[in-house]
Amino acid sequence: MNASVERVRDALAELTKAALVSDDDRSLQFRESARAALRALAADPPEPESVRMDGAWTLAVQAAEAPELQPEEGRVNLTLPRQCPFTLDEILAETFDVDAAVERIARSASTG
Repeated sequence: MNASVERVRDALAELTKAALVSDDDRSLQFRESARAALRALAADPPEPESVRMDGAWTLAVQAAEAPELQPEEGRVNLTLPRQCPFTLDEILAETFDVDAAVERIARSASTG
């Protein structure tokens, strides 16, 4: 896996964790981690051809579903979509809204 994919995966994983956990304080921690990861990505954006968003998303979901996090997850079921709900341009945009992104993931997860 290349470094660009890892960075995108990490940001998406934090967003996904924030959507899945039941505890509001823990969700806020994941949101702040996502914001930091997204700021770092925007400051040094990857080349679009170096990142397959669906692949990064799959890896992010796997990270968010890690066994050590399962006791905290309960907000939604883990039926997450296969396709990434965001484009690279979306997550790099200054206007990207982390809270709206978390809700988007939660809605897509709860409906499959």
